[in-house]
Amino acid sequence: MSPVPERIAPEPDEEAAEAVAAPSVVLFATATGIIIMNLFAPQTLVGIIGPSLGFSESGAGLVAMASLLGYAAGLFFLVPLADLLENRRLVLRMLVSALVMAVAAAFAPTGWSLLIFLFLLGAACSAIQILVPIAAAMTPPEHRGRVIGNVMSGLMVGILLSRPLASLVADFWGWRSFYAISAAALALLTAVLALRLPERKPLAHTSYPALIASLWHLLRDEPVLRVRAFTAALAMASFSLFWTAVALRLAQSPFSLDQAGIALFALVGAGGAASTSIFGRLGDRGWTRVATTVSNLITLGAMALAAWAGTAQGDHSVVALILLGASAVLLDVGITGDQTLGRRAINLLQPEARGRINGLFVGIFFLGGALGSALAGTAWNWGGWTAVCAAAAAFGVVALVTGLMTGSSRA
Repeated sequence: MSPVPERIAPEPDEEAAEAVAAPSVVLFATATGIIIMNLFAPQTLVGIIGPSLGFSESGAGLVAMASLLGYAAGLFFLVPLADLLENRRLVLRMLVSALVMAVAAAFAPTGWSLLIFLFLLGAACSAIQILVPIAAAMTPPEHRGRVIGNVMSGLMVGILLSRPLASLVADFWGWRSFYAISAAALALLTAVLALRLPERKPLAHTSYPALIASLWHLLRDEPVLRVRAFTAALAMASFSLFWTAVALRLAQSPFSLDQAGIALFALVGAGGAASTSIFGRLGDRGWTRVATTVSNLITLGAMALAAWAGTAQGDHSVVALILLGASAVLLDVGITGDQTLGRRAINLLQPEARGRINGLFVGIFFLGGALGSALAGTAWNWGGWTAVCAAAAAFGVVALVTGLMTGSSRA
């Protein structure tokens, strides 16, 4: 059955909503971008942090995992509090905690103490997923997709800029300086949000244990949540596969890029974040199913282009590098499209459970990202860059088929 276009507000109301929402959207997008950097920056600092704190090569990988594991824990155990406690106060407390942990990380005396601080920092950074439903609650349903898309653009830019920015800062002042700068940014952000965030009192009236237990019931009872979280996890797996392995390919012939060159390449993908607003508007106009299919096809096309560009030799290296950069942008367009449409769909579900629903959605797609990162090394060792692109494309195929079979859960 074809999707029924959703109601579109009259043009004057749309303009008024945009005028009211614009400053808040910029604030929310900036906030999510600053916070998310703490989760992905350690991936590019592992080679520096490990030796300085006495980690072996295998142990150094724990540095990149610690903040992500903490974030996942925060999604499942802290974000649900948004349905129980007043949201503004909860966000500010979590950001203060993140600030303290960033300072602690900057002065961590041992490797194991750093892992603890990064885990707690990651957990506090799950405040992002409380800010997103606050933004959604401030917006009429007919405009919610574009607002979520604009906020998500800040998050995606933060993810994509975190690696090159952390490398640049560490090259000049050492890895500890990144966490010092992050602490300063979090302090400024907390002060601004304390002045600008509206109060949002949750509708749920229950105990914390019952709230956590309800996560399973929400996942069981909401097919939209199940399908959109699953396809978002597949998209994130493709994203992680590509970005975990692309540095290995760029360091090889014929590209032979050094760390600075790889950092510049990482900036290319930030262009894909601009697509979040476009996909959000498509969702608002009732084209969720079509737009989801398009985003999945873009992901598959990006992986085909990346695989072809990665086989370049000799004189064609410049052209191949440009095409590989284009594939990175297309991949990010496809991934952010699926996630933006998914976020819009789940934020139209139960208002009283919005915090828990967002926590489940993001927690599940981060599990997909972890799976993609774990498979990147195996695929690389088994078949090189071609195998990496094939594995990433396989996740895209499953996402495409799931969307077609379920009608994107009719969202």
